[in-house]
Amino acid sequence: MSLQLTSDAFANGQSIPAKYSCIGKNISPALAWTEPPAGTQSFALIVDDPDAPGRTWVHWVLFNIPTDMRGLQEDLPITGKNVDPSAIYVGNNSSSTASYQGPCPPSGTHRYYFKLYALDTIINLLPGATKDQLLKAMEDHILAQAELMGTFSK
Repeated sequence: MSLQLTSDAFANGQSIPAKYSCIGKNISPALAWTEPPAGTQSFALIVDDPDAPGRTWVHWVLFNIPTDMRGLQEDLPITGKNVDPSAIYVGNNSSSTASYQGPCPPSGTHRYYFKLYALDTIINLLPGATKDQLLKAMEDHILAQAELMGTFSK
């Protein structure tokens, strides 16, 4: 069975509630996922908006999520300052901050992709790493991936 990613906050392809955006509380939604493949050593999560003007806008980067976790709570209370080997590491978003940045499109309706990766390794990067650095570190280590897409407009 493949890895699946869901949220109680919104269904795949549906609108993300304003609570999770720049016009609301700007907090991360709760996420849940199914059992990963055998050999999974960690998870990584990337949230981005390919509809942003000029380039894909990165909203959230998490890595070294422990394998015993099957989800993330709403308003996950973590920052990029963690260097504890058992902690979830937070990478930098497109605003160069190590935190969740909710949907905030300048105009129109944008798509926001929550991409979860089951990895056969622990990522050897420090908090504050970028999406590109994480993707490079994950090369040849992805056992499975799942995606949840929500939309948002102001």
